[in-house]
Amino acid sequence: MENFANIFKIILCTLLVTSIMSCAGTSKRESTGQYVDDSTITAKIKAEIFKDDSLKSLQITVVTYKGIVQLSGFVDSAKNVKKAGDIARSVDGVKSVKNDLVVR
Repeated sequence: MENFANIFKIILCTLLVTSIMSCAGTSKRESTGQYVDDSTITAKIKAEIFKDDSLKSLQITVVTYKGIVQLSGFVDSAKNVKKAGDIARSVDGVKSVKNDLVVR
């Protein structure tokens, strides 16, 4: 009976360690917390861009990975490229912005 209890403890510890490690991030994959943070940053940036009448929000794609934001898509002027970048930089949690917007 004591052997059964020890085996059960080992299995339980192994499952616990495995489940905790599966939530950890790596250099190529975000942790669960980072994914949630990045999703929040993306949503805030999209909302701010949507509020601005001069920016066509449906033509701007926002992607966030580990706090680094990439803007891509099309805008009408260089002024709007700068404006979208400024909006993205103003959101809390943004580490840097890669602005790949193209003037069309």
